Amino acid sequence: MQFFNSQDLMEHETDGDVSSAPSGEHEPELLNAREDLYDGMIVELDNSPSDVARFVSSLKASLVEWEKKGKKGVWIKVPIAKTNLVPALIEVLVVQEKNGAYRGSGIWKMPTGLLVQGEDIFNGVVREVKEETGIDAKFLEVAVLRHFHNAPFNKSDLNLICILQPLSFVIKIQETEIEAAKWMPFKEFAAQPKYRESELYKKIFDVCIASFEKRYKGFSEIQIASASSGPQTVLYYNVQDMNDFNQSNGVNI
Repeated sequence: MQFFNSQDLMEHETDGDVSSAPSGEHEPELLNAREDLYDGMIVELDNSPSDVARFVSSLKASLVEWEKKGKKGVWIKVPIAKTNLVPALIEVLVVQEKNGAYRGSGIWKMPTGLLVQGEDIFNGVVREVKEETGIDAKFLEVAVLRHFHNAPFNKSDLNLICILQPLSFVIKIQETEIEAAKWMPFKEFAAQPKYRESELYKKIFDVCIASFEKRYKGFSEIQIASASSGPQTVLYYNVQDMNDFNQSNGVNI
């Protein structure tokens, strides 16, 4: 999944006042920001209004200006009191498929696919994203596991929603399977009727947002050498909580 893109919005750090007049009266004001040492901009949102529409308007106008100036990245610091703005800062990688149930529907969805025999989860999800969109990514964690029945071939199915970190951003679609692909604001993606009216997807998106905000940690892959000469074993578990517990109890890790 994730795919939480920060091609321009690489993290979330401003002492900015976000304000704009009602639509049609004035151009949106730019976010207050300062330059960093790496040709980027640093934005803090402590003093900004919490109105999402006004914030998005100012953010878009600011990005246009910073891009004109050749800025390489934007770091936005979001205080806890302004976490309602987080969905407006996130972009996800989405596709429209040429085949399957979504063909011709206009629905944007996450890149998906099947593991091939003998393939590890963390490798398979990276491969599928690369094949469909040309985007290189790093596996971070399994965020959600969905178990459902009556899948193809009368089988039950385990569907894993994974969090990836993008390593590239230029899209090149797999033309045989994918109609279109793009980076889309998460808020716009989640507002599609298919997702907006589904309690299932609402819960999945809540988990993904929590992961982005570092309030939730899914299952990371840990590769462990086998006792025999066979291949390594891969475990998936919450590494962060385990390490925190061990450290608090004086356990060497």
